[in-house]
Amino acid sequence: MPEKTYDIVVVGGGLGGLTAANVLARGGHRVLLAEQHFQLGGLASYFRRGRHIFDVALHGFPIGMKKTLRKYWSHEMSEHIVQVKSVRFDNPQFSLDTTFTKEDFTEILVDRFGLVRETVDSFYNELEGMNYYDDRSMTNRELFDKYFPGRNDVVRLLMEPITYANGSTLDEPAITYGIVFSNFMSKGVYTFLGGTDCMLRLMRQELAGNGVEIRTSCRAGKVTLDKGAVSAVELNGENVGCKAILSNANVVSTVYDMVGEKHFDRGFLDLAASTRLNNSSCQVYMGLRRGESFDHIGDLLFTSTHPVFEPERILSKDVTSRTFSVYYPDIRPEHPDYTIVASMNANYDDWASLSKEAYEEEKARLVRESVGALEKYIPGISGKLDYTEAATPLTFERYTLHRLGASFGTKFEGLDVSMKLPEQIGGLFHAGSVGIIMSGWLGAANYGVIAANQVDKYLSKKA
Repeated sequence: MPEKTYDIVVVGGGLGGLTAANVLARGGHRVLLAEQHFQLGGLASYFRRGRHIFDVALHGFPIGMKKTLRKYWSHEMSEHIVQVKSVRFDNPQFSLDTTFTKEDFTEILVDRFGLVRETVDSFYNELEGMNYYDDRSMTNRELFDKYFPGRNDVVRLLMEPITYANGSTLDEPAITYGIVFSNFMSKGVYTFLGGTDCMLRLMRQELAGNGVEIRTSCRAGKVTLDKGAVSAVELNGENVGCKAILSNANVVSTVYDMVGEKHFDRGFLDLAASTRLNNSSCQVYMGLRRGESFDHIGDLLFTSTHPVFEPERILSKDVTSRTFSVYYPDIRPEHPDYTIVASMNANYDDWASLSKEAYEEEKARLVRESVGALEKYIPGISGKLDYTEAATPLTFERYTLHRLGASFGTKFEGLDVSMKLPEQIGGLFHAGSVGIIMSGWLGAANYGVIAANQVDKYLSKKA
């Protein structure tokens, strides 16, 4: 038997796992948080290269993050949530700046795109009424055809940021778009003042203060079951006793790797087997030499040279669409620097099949073309940089252990697998990027709260 036992072991330190661990520790439970990487955060993380600090996640989330941090973390953290100044779109169909609020988008759609205000209001009302338990048969394509038939330009404005944020396509269930878009459209786009490094530092302090034991560079192995319920989990070769496990790993990996299919019934395995992983990402990180600067060009730039909006085209290795996240010195007042992160949705298979030489050549091309694309907005930027680096789906697979380097977890059906996991194995719970609507910073953190409440009920019954 293990020498030390816990009420709950949280496997994975993404925002869902971190938030769940904090909520459970506040509730008086003995919590161990095990993260396989040397740093917490999952995809909501950062890294240092010389004097530069680069944030990894797509750099914007809804105002709801402020309430979530205040309620489940600390008032101090919630005060770090600040609105970005501007979101910019630039593509062959239109070029515009917006505050990304409902009011601003309405004026743009009516005045610039010539839509009837009542139609726009009806569209918003339908989105705001959507929830997980609704009929899921309507697709995003059908939703847009209902309100804006033949208006690919309108669809591009309304959906392109969400496609970048969670991998949604026109053929996903409409609620995968509607719920996320409604969250964003309430009061604009926000970011964390001080950067992701500051946020994770404050989270670690809060976790430690609430009694959470944190182990990094700690990889989870097999789960041990006793009479169909969790009794232990292997961590770095050590069997650690626990009453419950909350996995913040990919839900498919949780089922097949951590537990093993022999422990699940056939209907559940069929559901798990049908779960599609979402796509991955590429990123290019750029840092300016000390003393160099540029004028404000917007905080988020959704750029494309593709003539129309096609979500599938955004995934192509022949990149035509990029999101530039721009970090000005005021984002990290204690560490003033100019950095830019170019984010591109991508397919894992396009990179996994390359030889080592071809892989390095393609990474170099990714950097070269991303810097070249940025020249349009910051002339002379290539001569101001002192650091560039590219990340690919293989990079994300390596550092997160996500199957196929999935940046957005699973497609919509993964949410059912995640939520039904405790019905199969007593004391086994999951919180992670599943079903698209649970992706992104806000969705991940809130799903951690939902899962923590389920764990708390389970542990209370066992007490």
